[in-house]
Amino acid sequence: MIQGCFGDEDELIFEIELIANNGFELPIDVILDTGFSDWLVMDEQDLEDFDWEYLGERDMRLAKGKAKFDVYAGKIRIDGIVFEIPVYAGKGVSEVLLGRQWLKTRRLLVDMASGVLTLED
Repeated sequence: MIQGCFGDEDELIFEIELIANNGFELPIDVILDTGFSDWLVMDEQDLEDFDWEYLGERDMRLAKGKAKFDVYAGKIRIDGIVFEIPVYAGKGVSEVLLGRQWLKTRRLLVDMASGVLTLED
């Protein structure tokens, strides 16, 4: 189980680690976005040093219209467990986002009144 926190605008924030192909690990805060239908999305310039395998392109529908994203085979750690997942990279992505695919394997508990936010298996 990982504990999260609420952002200034009630964002659901969790800490994960991005793992580069050379083994370097970078802890980062991410926002859980149930409007994003896949696993993880980030700005393309933020993943350059991870040397993840390029898998291709995918068109995705966003609130502001369609956009093209590059897809990489990324590696991350959540709650001590390493996952190999598709990572979507696009221009101008302002925050690293976890998508709702995580909710197929994890239970999300949000109790804003009590200040409780967890993501657990």
